[in-house]
Amino acid sequence: MDISAQEVAEWMLNELKSTGILYQSDAVRYIKSNYGEAFVYVNDNGNESISKEVKKAFKKLHGGKAAWERDGFFWGWT
Repeated sequence: MDISAQEVAEWMLNELKSTGILYQSDAVRYIKSNYGEAFVYVNDNGNESISKEVKKAFKKLHGGKAAWERDGFFWGWT
């Protein structure tokens, strides 16, 4: 079964809904082990990040209701 960026984004949204906060490090770890390396990459700072396709799908799903907290490296509700 092929996993899509949409499915990964849906997991992220469900996780955010159930916990109220989603740390990037936790999300990256979960995504890598449950969905595969294809959905993560190493960014310019040398940190693992979630693929742009997944983040784009995630943004569409939450429709601006979640915000990225740059200092804490997490998403939370606005």
